Amino acid sequence: MARARPGRRLTEFTLLVVTAGALVGGGIAWLLGHRETADACWAVGTALALPPAAAWVVGALRRGRIGVDVIAVLALAGTLAVGEYLAGALIGLMLATGRSLETAAERRASRDLRSLLEHAPRSARRRHGSDVTVVPLDEVVPGEVIVVGPGEVVPVDGVVIAEPAVLDESVLTGESAQVERHAGEGVRSGVVNAGGVFEVTATATAADSTYAEIVRLTRQAGAERAPTVRLAERYAAWFLPLSLALAALAWLISGSAVRAVAVLVVATPCPLLLATPVAIVSGLSQCARRGAVVRDGGALERLGRARTLVIDKTGTLTAGRPRVLEVVGAPGGPAPGEVLRLAASLDQVSAHVLAEAIVREAKARALSLTSPHDVTEEPGRGVTGTVRGHRIAVGRTGLPPTGLPDWARAVDNRALLDGAATVWLTVDGALCGALLLRDPLRQDAPRTIRRLRTAGLNRLLMLTGDRPAPAREVGAVLGLDDVRAGQLPADKIATVREESRRAVTVMVGDGVNDAPALAAADVGVAMGARGSTSASEAADIVLTTDRVARLADAMEIAGHARHIAVQSAAAGMTMSLVAMTAALLGRLPPAPGALLQEAIDMAVILNALRALLPAPGTRPVLEPDAESLIHRFATEHDDLRDALDAIREAAGLLTMDSGPRALAAVREIDRLLTERLLPHEHAEEHELYPALNRRLGPEATDTMSRAHAEIERLAQRIATHMRLADEQGGLRPEQLDDLRASLYGLHTILRLHFTQEEESYFSLAP
Repeated sequence: MARARPGRRLTEFTLLVVTAGALVGGGIAWLLGHRETADACWAVGTALALPPAAAWVVGALRRGRIGVDVIAVLALAGTLAVGEYLAGALIGLMLATGRSLETAAERRASRDLRSLLEHAPRSARRRHGSDVTVVPLDEVVPGEVIVVGPGEVVPVDGVVIAEPAVLDESVLTGESAQVERHAGEGVRSGVVNAGGVFEVTATATAADSTYAEIVRLTRQAGAERAPTVRLAERYAAWFLPLSLALAALAWLISGSAVRAVAVLVVATPCPLLLATPVAIVSGLSQCARRGAVVRDGGALERLGRARTLVIDKTGTLTAGRPRVLEVVGAPGGPAPGEVLRLAASLDQVSAHVLAEAIVREAKARALSLTSPHDVTEEPGRGVTGTVRGHRIAVGRTGLPPTGLPDWARAVDNRALLDGAATVWLTVDGALCGALLLRDPLRQDAPRTIRRLRTAGLNRLLMLTGDRPAPAREVGAVLGLDDVRAGQLPADKIATVREESRRAVTVMVGDGVNDAPALAAADVGVAMGARGSTSASEAADIVLTTDRVARLADAMEIAGHARHIAVQSAAAGMTMSLVAMTAALLGRLPPAPGALLQEAIDMAVILNALRALLPAPGTRPVLEPDAESLIHRFATEHDDLRDALDAIREAAGLLTMDSGPRALAAVREIDRLLTERLLPHEHAEEHELYPALNRRLGPEATDTMSRAHAEIERLAQRIATHMRLADEQGGLRPEQLDDLRASLYGLHTILRLHFTQEEESYFSLAP
């Protein structure tokens, strides 16, 4: 799209100021009783709007487009002819406002993707023999050796020579996990060196490398997207010729130009020029209040017609950063809380993305961390250091799977099933624990997907650069129609184009790798709170908060606003057609016709203003006390995750040991249930749920109350086993199966219950 010329922008801005000033000045004069002065001001505004409007119509006709501007020109001329200057001034102001908004949108859309270009390196370090020199990137040719330092962007596509490369490929794949590339493996330009220095042999020039292709794809996609035919233009396509035909027929039948002017006056397209933009602008305002900034009215109209959603996974449906899923302690070793404390103490000095997640989890559980000493970090292997006199290692074990003890193999298997990464803890050379980490679903993702389907989407497709297994799991949990893993930017843009040929398609993403697809989609939506600038610039809608639920809000508002716009336009044009028929038959002279048209305009504009009201089905607004309780219980959920880990560990321990150690572990679970977990569930039942019921209705929490009853039943069952063990001097063989089943059942119900509360209730609070 060509950049708007400065002269054009100045003309449109001047016209906007003049028409607004004329309308306001005339309004003040009318209020003061100076009717002639008011008419003069409005007439000046109308007359000044007529020449540029005519020029815009001529320009549109040269491009083969005809629309509502033609009626606007005829209406401006008609209002001057019959002296209805207020109507003309209103039409002139709306026309100037629309052109200014359109120009601003063009200016934003035509900006170069600055962040893409800023991220791309300008030079490379080329090694020739033992000499390393910095050269302009354009001078690099295939076959040359390039040195990539820590934190640097790989400048060109290449192959790793010797040392393993630890890379952050999130720019290309969207996945936050770091990967290793060994000698002989390929690396792509644009990825970041997250480890030590390594060398690559260039396999392409900078212009032919992966990152340059992303920039080209994004520009090409934005340029190739078909121009939008706005709602008003579609109606104008038949309303314009019909109006002209009726005016000509009136002149032909009566032989009077006055009757033809009367038809044109009541044909003034204020339902299109005023009511439709008012409804759409009201929708834009509603979206902004909900945290979704929509570039222009055309994007909102397209969003209201969308039927297909293509969505990225990492950072969009998931949090975009790993989180500790489970902490496991070795049998006879430190408890899960101590495993987390030791690992976090050492990881405080590491910048690795998994280390940050471990430290964040420890702080969320209010664990006291110790400063480590003599710390060394080996990229791709982990961190080693001294904590309170013990030599600690956090990272990989260095052992083959067959060399792991039974408990560690069980953890390894669990990580495989859960699609999680495993971080091992070694203390003084002994394997003592493990932490499982995974990028979790956003709390509001399931509710958002349900709301999007209700809002009109009938096909939901997820694209991700991640592996197939975790991608399919997310798709199954959310009930998506299709999941495609291992997607590169070129794959995403091809899929978006394919879907756009079938239906109006929305694409949601947050990274540089999503920018081409966002530009190609009918509606591109960027997660702007933590997403890349390039994604935001390529998108039509930017979500300003880190919550995908804002997309559902925006779609509900868009559908509501578009419905009101269509309703207002249709009702207004129907009334205008009735008035035009009366004018055609000579029953409605120009002056009364203008008054009637003003009444029609006022009716449709007032109806259009209904778009300022909340759309049906938008997220309910909770009372302040309910929001406060949600934040309180969300914090308690985080604090209780160590209790869930302990319940599962105790159940697993019963499989291998039924002696005093297992009894002590189950007794600790009984204490945790009595002192921490059951009071939490009781408080939810009697404080949180009543507060939610006032807004959501009691049926919204009925099933959760049933879960509370089951949790208490299992807790009482475990307490009964402890009483029997005390009476019998230990756990009896006949108790083990039921006790183990009770612990595993309690762990499963608690995890599901926590997840349901977080998705259904906690996601409602801002």
